[in-house]
Amino acid sequence: MPRKPRIEYDGAFYHVITRGNQKQEIFKEPPDYQKYLKVLAAYKQRYHYRLYAYVLMSNHVHLLIETKDTPLSKTLQGINQSYTMYFNRKYRTVGHLFQGRYKAILCDREGYLLALLKYIHYNPLRARIEETLGEYPWSSYRSYLAKPDEAGLVDTEQVLRMFSENKSRARKRYEAFMNDGATVKKEDVYATIDQRVLGDERFIEDVTERYDGIIRKERRKREYSLVQIAAAVANRGHPTVDELQSWGRTAMILQGRVLFSFIAREYGYRGREIAAYLKKDPAAVTGYLKKGESMRSEVEKVIDVMSKEGQQLNL
Repeated sequence: MPRKPRIEYDGAFYHVITRGNQKQEIFKEPPDYQKYLKVLAAYKQRYHYRLYAYVLMSNHVHLLIETKDTPLSKTLQGINQSYTMYFNRKYRTVGHLFQGRYKAILCDREGYLLALLKYIHYNPLRARIEETLGEYPWSSYRSYLAKPDEAGLVDTEQVLRMFSENKSRARKRYEAFMNDGATVKKEDVYATIDQRVLGDERFIEDVTERYDGIIRKERRKREYSLVQIAAAVANRGHPTVDELQSWGRTAMILQGRVLFSFIAREYGYRGREIAAYLKKDPAAVTGYLKKGESMRSEVEKVIDVMSKEGQQLNL
């Protein structure tokens, strides 16, 4: 399956995770961490992005970035290439340092800024490298507790204003929030829609207006029965339920089984359940599922039929 394109627009807010190629270390000693931060600062000055949080671990990096008029892909390409050149020169290595496809989750800043900030800053504690937040030197946690760093790397103003307009009071409340014992679970910050977006329905609608591509919303498991799915397939002019379950092997019937099987899997049904409904061997259903992606456009149309008509389908 081809990789999904990045969703990019002015003012987009991302949780970025960049990992070492084949899980290799990307930072071996303190000067390496310092160099990466200098690279971040240099590209921030060039592309004017906002950086709300970072943590540098030995083999991966988390960044919380808001872009302006420069796409995230161009920004990350410059950062990674610049640091890779430094690393390869220093350690006399060649080739890729970073994993080819970094992860970039487009996030609803209003809904997830503080949760992401806490999640990122807690990385050293989850990895049991440190026992308290303030001990780890390679994160932005301490930037929120003192005056801004000279390089102006971390943009703390917006976050601190969420706690208080008074800087001193805001820092104290921020520190209390970070140490309140409430954890942010991994599944909460990776509960994405279409593997690329973190936000509610309102946010998805807003993103859709800015983005020309398709954002596939997650299907709720077993939201529709297999009977309803088969009826929706038939209502789009495809084979009837009887034809889907028959011994027929015409091109139309086979295409209908591919469509039905793929949609059923979208809603959480297992291959053997789909096979039992179709009265076919599970191996045949495996073949149908492999062909399903080629019918993605028709899949979405059938799903749209179900979502609009609901229980009014001709069952």
